[in-house]
Amino acid sequence: MEENQWVKNQLRQLEKESQDYKQKALLQETLALLLEQEKREEQLKGELDGTLWSPGNWSS
Repeated sequence: MEENQWVKNQLRQLEKESQDYKQKALLQETLALLLEQEKREEQLKGELDGTLWSPGNWSS
C-alpha cells in the first residue's frame, strides 16, 4: 500500500502543477481508477475472508 500512496501523491502533485486541461483530466481519472481498484481489492479481500470463515462452506 505504501507504493500506492506514493503513486497517488505523485499523481496529485503532477495534476496540481499541470497547466494543460487534457493532462489534468488524464491525471484525475488515473487517480480515480487507482482509488477504485483499491476499493475493489478491499471488497474482494472481505468477500474471500467471509467465504473462508463461513461454516456453511466447510466440508467434512
